[in-house]
Amino acid sequence: MKKKFSGKVVWITGSSSGIGLETAYAFARQGATLILTALEEDLLQQACNKCLELGAAKAYALPFDLSKLDSVAELADKAWNLENRIDIFYNNAGISQRGTTVETEMRVINKVMDINYFAPVIMTKQILPRMIENGGGQLVVTTSINGRFGFPLRCAYSSSKHALYGFFETIQAEYYKSGIRVTIVCPGRVQTKISFYALEKDGKQHAKMDAGQAAGCTAEQAGKKIVRAVYKKKREVLVGRTELLMVYIKRFFPGLCAKIARSINPT
Repeated sequence: MKKKFSGKVVWITGSSSGIGLETAYAFARQGATLILTALEEDLLQQACNKCLELGAAKAYALPFDLSKLDSVAELADKAWNLENRIDIFYNNAGISQRGTTVETEMRVINKVMDINYFAPVIMTKQILPRMIENGGGQLVVTTSINGRFGFPLRCAYSSSKHALYGFFETIQAEYYKSGIRVTIVCPGRVQTKISFYALEKDGKQHAKMDAGQAAGCTAEQAGKKIVRAVYKKKREVLVGRTELLMVYIKRFFPGLCAKIARSINPT
């Protein structure tokens, strides 16, 4: 039986751990050719080897620091040129933040916005015209339920995730007839290292997993659900547990959502 992603080239950023890694494994089981990008070259190579064991047609390690915005467009060119196509581009890499709006330094806000928003925008603007020229493709992006409503101690993170919604929903509106499909991944609490690597108000590493996140769904569960949604070309997929109810509360009872957000324990 033909595998679901046989013949498809999938580029995933933030793919050395967490949601990105488990998503890569799920794509590999379905025969995709994978391009994996993250900071850690050694972890990426391990991930590539595992993907090949699981059934990936090919697997490339393409390490990069997405905070280096001046070279991000060049990274996208390199990714495209590996197979002269990308069928599915998953912007998953990101960094979180812990600090009040008053106390968080602007350099921290800038770094979060660079990695979470501007880097995906630059890469997408490099890849999108080529997808259109090839007859279409699929863009996937990890946002957050923090991109649906403001959340304590997340002024930069929440802002970056709100911005991703605006950018990728606009692409869907503009290029749907050109064969471009967009899948927005909206996680709640997932057991990844995102809180460990989050930036404090002064830029220091948070260096611990928040209790709420530790109780979330596993990255493996998230990865499998995301790949199913990508295959079905869903417009949006919510990933998590009971915290996802906040998305519906915001939609139907925005005042209640604001009240709950004020009382949330953000750690």
